[in-house]
Amino acid sequence: MFAGMASGTTVIEGFLPSEDCLCSVKAMEAMGAVVEPLEEIEGIGLTKLAITGFGPKLKAPAGPVDCGNSGTTIRLLSGILAGQDFTTEMFGDASLSKRPMKRVADPLRLMGAQVEGQGEKICAPLKVTGGHLQAITYTLPMASAQVKSAVLLAGLFAPGKTTVIEPVATRNHTERIMSHFGIKWLREGNAISVYGGQSPKATDIVVPGDISSAAFWMVAAAASPGQQITLKNVGLNPTRTGVINVLLRMGAHLNHSESVTEGEPRGNVIVKGGELNATVIGGAEIPNVIDELPILAVAAALARGKTLIKDAHELRVKETDRIAAVAENLRRMGVTVTEFEDGMEIEGGAKLQGATISTYHDHRIAMAFAIAGLFAEGETIIEGSECIGTSYPGFEHDLALFQKNDAGEGPIPVISRAPRPVAKK
Repeated sequence: MFAGMASGTTVIEGFLPSEDCLCSVKAMEAMGAVVEPLEEIEGIGLTKLAITGFGPKLKAPAGPVDCGNSGTTIRLLSGILAGQDFTTEMFGDASLSKRPMKRVADPLRLMGAQVEGQGEKICAPLKVTGGHLQAITYTLPMASAQVKSAVLLAGLFAPGKTTVIEPVATRNHTERIMSHFGIKWLREGNAISVYGGQSPKATDIVVPGDISSAAFWMVAAAASPGQQITLKNVGLNPTRTGVINVLLRMGAHLNHSESVTEGEPRGNVIVKGGELNATVIGGAEIPNVIDELPILAVAAALARGKTLIKDAHELRVKETDRIAAVAENLRRMGVTVTEFEDGMEIEGGAKLQGATISTYHDHRIAMAFAIAGLFAEGETIIEGSECIGTSYPGFEHDLALFQKNDAGEGPIPVISRAPRPVAKK
C-alpha cells in the first residue's frame, strides 16, 4: 500500500504470496500502481516484486475492489480511500462480509469521509467516498492495530495533526513502515500522531518471516520431546513476540537471536521439545497474541494443568468466532473446555483423539488443528483447508516436512478441501 502511494519504484523482497497480501497488491494495481513480478518459488508463488507508484493521490478503480478474506486490506484501504477524490466500493468473501467495519467507519466519518456499509455493524460491501479531511484526535474504543492504521493513513491526507490514542499498545508495523517510507510520526505514551501533507518515498524493503505462521511450528516442536527445529528469519517485532513469552512461561525450551534491519527486528528462533505447563493468558498481552491464541489453545491442550485465556473478546469478531470454534474442535478431540464470553479454560494433559475438524473457513483454526492432529491418536481430518492459503501458502508442505523430521510417530492430518463461500459483490 505504501509503495503504491509513493512516487517511484519499490522492490519488495520476502513478499508472502498469501491470498490476503495478493488482494492488497491487486487493489493498489487497480488504483494506478504498476506491479512487476521479479521472483517466484515453485509451489509457493511470487516472493519478490517491484511496485511503481505515482504519488499518494490514486486513480479511481474501474470496478469494485475484492478484499477476499482480508480484514487488514479492507480496513487499511478504507483509510487511504478516505483521502481520495472518488468513490470506491470494496467487497469480500462470506467471512469478511460478517466482520464489523463500524470501528473504522466511525473515525473516518469524523474526519469527513463518507463510509457506507450493511447493517448496524457497517459490514462489507463498503462504499467509501473521499473528501477534504480534517485532522482529529481519536481514542480507540478497542485495542486494534487495523483501526489505528486506518486513521493514521487517512491522517496523511488531512491538514494538521491526527492523533490516535490506544487503550493498550498494539502491533506497530504501520508506524515502522511509515518511518521506512520517510513519513514522520510521533508517539507520546499511548498516543500516536502523524501530520498531513506527507508523501511516502519509494524505497526497497526486505520483509521478515511472519511470527504468526512460525508460531505453529514453535508449538509443534515445543510439545514434542526430542524434537528440535530452527525457524529462520522470523520477524521479532516486540509488539508481536507475545507468543514467545507465553511459551517460555509454559516451560518451552526456546531461544532466539535478533538483529534490526529494514525497520523490523528479525532473527532465528530455536525450539527444543519437552513438556509444557499450564498458564494464564490475559490482560495487556492479549493484543500482542490475538492471532496466535488458536495455536496457544492447542498448546494448552497438550500442557499439564488448566490454562485460562481471558480478556480476549476480540476473538469473537475475527474470521469466525474463534472462541467458539476452538472450544468446539478441542472438545471433538477429547479435551475438556469451559467457554466464557471473553475466553476459555482448557484442561490439558488428556490424550488427543483424531476427529473431523470444522474450520469455518478460518485459516488459523485450520492450521492450529492440523498441528493438534500431529499429537492425536487416529486420523484427523481438516475440512475446508483451502482457507489456509489466506495467510500461509506452503503450509501443507511444511507440515509433511515437520512430520518426517519428528522423532515421534503418528499419522499426518488429512487435508480435506471444499469450495470457499462465493464472494459477494
